[in-house]
This record gives sequence, C-alpha cells and structure tokens, in this order.
Amino acid sequence: MANIPLARDDDHKIVGIELIRFACALAVLVFHYQHFAFVGATAVNFVPAAQPFYPLLQLFYVNGFYGVQIFWCISGFIFFWKYGARIAERRIDGYRFFVLRVSRLYPLHLLTLLFMATLQTFYIAKVGSYYVYQDNDALHFILQLFLASNWVLVPESFNGPIWSISVEVLVYAVFFLSLRYISGSVMLLAGFAAGAALVQMLKISTNPVFSCLMFFYLGCLTAVAYFRLRPSVRASQIASAIAVTAVIAMSVAILYLPIKAKYYLAIVSPALIYLCVRHIRATPFNAAWLVPAGNMTYSSYLLHVPLQITTVTICAYAGITLPMYSPMMFLVYMAVILLLSAASYRYVEMPAQQWLRKRLIRQTRVVAQSPI
Repeated sequence: MANIPLARDDDHKIVGIELIRFACALAVLVFHYQHFAFVGATAVNFVPAAQPFYPLLQLFYVNGFYGVQIFWCISGFIFFWKYGARIAERRIDGYRFFVLRVSRLYPLHLLTLLFMATLQTFYIAKVGSYYVYQDNDALHFILQLFLASNWVLVPESFNGPIWSISVEVLVYAVFFLSLRYISGSVMLLAGFAAGAALVQMLKISTNPVFSCLMFFYLGCLTAVAYFRLRPSVRASQIASAIAVTAVIAMSVAILYLPIKAKYYLAIVSPALIYLCVRHIRATPFNAAWLVPAGNMTYSSYLLHVPLQITTVTICAYAGITLPMYSPMMFLVYMAVILLLSAASYRYVEMPAQQWLRKRLIRQTRVVAQSPI
C-alpha cells in the first residue's frame, strides 16, 4: 500500500494541474478552428497560414490534436491521486466508481449527442452532406449512447471529439480492476505503460486504446513520483532538474530526429505535469482563475463542435459567408465557447452530477462536489 499516494488536507491546492488542463483545452479549440472552412466533409479553399494569429498560435493550429494525449496523462495523475488508495484499500467498489464516472461524463455527452444528431439533420438538408463527421447513422448513435463509439477502429461520428472519452472509459475499467484485484505497485504501473507502448511500436494494434493506456499510466507514475518525493526538498529539486532536462533534450532532439509526436509527448507530458504541479503554488489570486479554468475543460471539449455546427448551419440557411480568417471572429468564437463552458459546468454538469450521485449513491457527503 506504500505505493499508493494518500491525499492530504492541502491537496486541493494543487492548481498547476488546472493550468495544463486549460492549455490542452485551448490547443484542441484552436486546432479545430479549421472546421469553419468545411462545407460538408471538405475544407474548401482552406489556407492554414491565413488563420487568425497564426504566427502566435501555429503550434496549436498544427499540433493541437496532441492535447488529447496530454489530457490522458493528466487523467492518470488525477485518478491515481484521487482514487488509487481508495480502490486498493477497497473503500470504493466498482458500482460507486462507475457512478462517479458516469455522473461526471454522461449528462453533457448525452445532451451534445442529441444536439448534434438534430443539427446534422438540418445541415444535411441544406448542404447535402453532414458537417465534418460523416458516420451519423443508427449504429453509431447507439454506440455513442454507450460511450462505445471508438472501442474499435471506427470513424468519428456526431460529436466527434467524444472519441477520446470513449477509449478512456475502457482504461478506467483497466485502472479499477488492476488496483482492486492486483496491486498499485510501481512495477505494475510501469508494466502497463511499457506494454501499451510496445504494442504501438511493434504495430501489433493501432487501436487508440493502447495510446490512451500508455499516457494514462504514465500519468499514474507521475503521481507516484510527485507524492513520494514531495516530503524531500532535495529529491524534489533533483526531479525538477531531470524534468526540465528531459523537456529541453526532447524538444531539441525532435528538431533533428524522426521522433513520432506521441513518443515525444510520452517523455514531455509527465515532465510538464510534474513541473506544473510542483512549482505552481496556490494563491487566492491564481486559484480563483485556474480552478474554474480547469473545471471548464470538459465542457469546452464537448461544446465547441456543437457551437460550430450551430454557426455554420445558421449561416448556410441565411446565405452568409463566415469570415473565418478574421481575428475578430476568432476572438468572439473563443469568448463564446469559454463563456458557454463556464455556464455549462455551473448550471448543467454539476447539478446533473449531484442529482445522479444523490440518487445512485447512498453516502454522497464526500463526493457530491467533486469535479472529476
């Protein structure tokens, strides 16, 4: 049990994780801004370098997709920190763990799924094909209902970004079962991460579940390192130096060597998470900004495509050409999605989560306000 980090009274003050979560959410939002160039399934006359603020945001425009992999790593850190000891010590059973996850993820997923299914019917009636994601049939709808849309290699459908949540829920199951019935040892955690990496390197399978598994368990290992080293200032300083060196070395190496992005991130993501968690200390000022910013990441992830299809559908029926290369449109789009996300978290997700947990779990005193 010594391998499982135990939360302390001040652990809620770890705000560094919120900063990196929010940065990843922004990366995905910027990356998907290109959707505004789509007419149906095709980007028409799309000029990537003409997108607003491209010199400043080029990294996100080109590589924002990889924010998903960092998200998976963050999830591993949070889950091992929040649930590791509770699962291993059998203070939380499978039913309770299931309810905690479903109550957090499912309400907004269901709402956005129904919304996308509705808007796609209006869009295809006007344009002749679906917007961006094309496999919007009954089978994919049913798979989406069970968060199973991407358990096997199938294209994205309806609210496309949900694909990463779909594969992550399988990893949640592996996480729970391994801690509950095997152990939470460092060797086992490293074994899962290494095994998933090996499957990908040897091309045994291209299923994204293995990529998710690798990053998730790297996040678990990062949590172990952080909580084990935290009592020792000297050890923490050495770990920080190693993390900084790893980020610099990998960032230089990828300029000259053909390193795949996911393997670059397999080193850099845990290092960045460790550095942010250790060195960004909570203050009344930054906590007031970073905690709400972190809380809205799931909202922004699921709401940005519904906002996009709403915008393009209205424009299609009104005969308006979107000025997608306008900096003002970009700023308005980002402002609207962030405001919608904050409102969704406060007025939709948390009330729905608390309502479900109150009815499905007897003792909710500890978990009712949990944002994860």
